[in-house]
Order: sequence, then structure tokens, then C-alpha cells
Amino acid sequence: MIRRRVVLAGAAAAALSGCSPDVLGLSRSVRVAVSWSGPELRAFHRVLDGLGKLDYPVEVIPLGDDISTAFGERSARRPDLVMLPQPGLVPPRRGDLEAMPSDLADRGRARLWDELLTHDGTTYGLPFKTAHKSAVWYRPSVFREAQVQPPTQWDEWLELNKALSLRGIRPLALGAGDGWVLTDFLENVLLGTAPSAYRALAVSDDPRPSRVPEFAAALRRLATMWAMPGALAGGVERSLTQQFPDAVVEVFGHRRAAMVTASDFAEPVIRSFAADPDDVGLFTFPAFGPGAAAPVVVGGDVMVLQRPATDDAWDLLHRLATPAAPAPWIASGGFLVDGRTTGYSPELTRLADQLAAPGTSLQFDLSDRLGELGGIDGLWRVLTDLLVRVGTRGPDVVPEAVESALDELGTVEG
Repeated sequence: MIRRRVVLAGAAAAALSGCSPDVLGLSRSVRVAVSWSGPELRAFHRVLDGLGKLDYPVEVIPLGDDISTAFGERSARRPDLVMLPQPGLVPPRRGDLEAMPSDLADRGRARLWDELLTHDGTTYGLPFKTAHKSAVWYRPSVFREAQVQPPTQWDEWLELNKALSLRGIRPLALGAGDGWVLTDFLENVLLGTAPSAYRALAVSDDPRPSRVPEFAAALRRLATMWAMPGALAGGVERSLTQQFPDAVVEVFGHRRAAMVTASDFAEPVIRSFAADPDDVGLFTFPAFGPGAAAPVVVGGDVMVLQRPATDDAWDLLHRLATPAAPAPWIASGGFLVDGRTTGYSPELTRLADQLAAPGTSLQFDLSDRLGELGGIDGLWRVLTDLLVRVGTRGPDVVPEAVESALDELGTVEG
């Protein structure tokens, strides 16, 4: 699940008023709802600027975590095009969406997207941006100092954390203020240890994770890592209050931790704050045993058009769907295109190669596909409470804390 905080209301209001057709007497704007803010929002504006002169105004409406409000009641102010960061919302919204035309539909039927975007041969959304959600960024200088290597298996990662902690180095920075950081962590553990159980939950019409033994086992593994004394920079208190960019800065700016789990879109933040631009390393979630496939959790933003769409909205969709459209964003980093493996930084090229490699254990973000159960009042809160119960307190507290988490999740499941 890729979700963003709501941006400042003032910024959103400025974006709306600046293009109001009522004030300027122009044709009705094409309204584009996005979840992005900060550098990502600026990068999207560069994409729009790169489309050339348009015959209509475009309003960009940053909705942050409230992107689902874009699908409210029909009115002149309702967004036309939604950059949906939760592809799992496409199936339940199909009735509100335009079907993609035949000249674009094949993009929605690419390897990763078909199951979510296509129904009975009709495509309802187009992938715009792909996210690799199994990346771990680190400072190589710290690893050299501690004489350790990036882990190739989960147990090695636990030993690595211990080795760093014994040297007085905090291994992990955690941006738990963004709930999706926690769900991404868990999803990688579940996919790496029990891919069949992960898949079954993802496609279930009535998912009950609290009743799945493999899910409970994944919680225990995750809780064990979080419980290690000295594992988290700033302890639980700072972890709970910082968002994912703060955690990135904790590693590369303040240098108070060695590693941070963060998707490919963290790259511009890392480059902006890295005290040493050459001291940036990357590994991906390791396998959970000899011969096991390493997990790769995938997310993304898809373009959907709300019905009925205007000719101008269709025109903007076609322009954004051209392969060259995202070039300005790709140039600034933190942007992957499904199926494309060239034109990126060395780090993102590695991630793109893994997404395209045959036989890779790829699955879309599970919390996205669980609906409300995977969201703020569901799995986000359950994992936040689990972090509070176990954070840096040692392994003895893990069994009881996991049982409490399962009970809490069961209550949410109803």
C-alpha cells in the first residue's frame, strides 16, 4: 500500500483556485487527484509541463491518504482522472470507471496488473508508476566499519543487527508514522515465508488473516526483529512519530542508524539528504531459507477515469500514457515503469531488473487488497500496537504481544 499524508490544506486550496474556470472564464479544467506531496508532487507537475501546450487547464488535487474521497458524489468539482495509489481499489470501483480504449488497454494487461485492472476482457485502469516495496537502503561505510555484509538470508539480517548493535550502532530507522511502512515490512516477511498463504489472502473474498497460522508465524518473525534491544534508532517513541522521509533522513542525514526499509520512491529523499552521496547502498529483502525465493512486494499508481469522462480528460489520459510522458520524473529519480529496465540510476536499475526477472516471487501489496481490513483502522493499527508492545523489549514479550495482535485483528475482521 502506498499512501501519503494529506498535504497542507493551503497548498491544495491554491492549486484549486489558480485554475478555476469560473474566475478565468476558461473551459472546464481537467481535475487530477493524486496522493503525492512534496518532491513527488513537484515531479508530477514537471511531467505535466512536459506534455506541451494543452487546450484546457489542468488542476492537480493532492488528497494524500484521503485519495478515496475522489470517488465521492458526482459534481463539477469531482476529479476526472485519479492517480490511484491502491490498485486493489479498482475492482470494487469498476462501476464508476470508464473502460480503457483498445489502443491503451494492453498496458493494463501487463504481467503485474491484469488481475486487478481487467475484468471480462475490459480494462479499467492503466499503470502509471510501479513501486518496488522490498528495498532496504543502508550506509556502506557503517557496514565496512562493523565488518559486515548485506544479508542474503533473514537469519543473517538478524545477526547483522546484533553485530551493529554491539558496536553501538542502531541498525534500523523505522517510519512507523506511516502505517504502510509497517504493513510493507510484514508483507515481505509473509511473502518470503509463506507465498501460498499470502496469495490465498490476497484473492479471498472474505480474508481472515488472524486465523491463518502462517500469518501468525510471520508476525512472530517480525516482532522478534523489532523486539531486539537497541534495534530501533530513537526507540519506539521516535519510530512512532516519524514518517518514512524522516526515517530516511535518520540514516543518511543524521547518521543515527545504519538501514531503512523504503521503496524505490525514497531515492530522491536519500540523494537530497545523504551527507556523503557515495555512501548509499541498497539490498532487497533476503530469502527466508536456503533455496527459498526472496520476496518482492509490488505497488503502484494507476490512472483511472471517472464516468462520464470529458474529451479533455480522455486527451490528458492519452498524453500521460505515452512512454515518454514520465521522463522528467524518471530523470529526477524515484520512478519505475512496469517492464522497463533502462534509463534509471544504478540502484533503481537493480530494482527494475528484479521486477522483470523471470521466476521472481512477485505479489501485489497485500494490505491494499484487503480493503478496509488492511488500512488505517485495521492492519496499520494492529501493527502499530504490536510495535509498541515489543519494541526493543527483548524476545520474551513476543509470544504474548503476537497473541494480542491476532485478537485485535480478529475483532477488526468481525
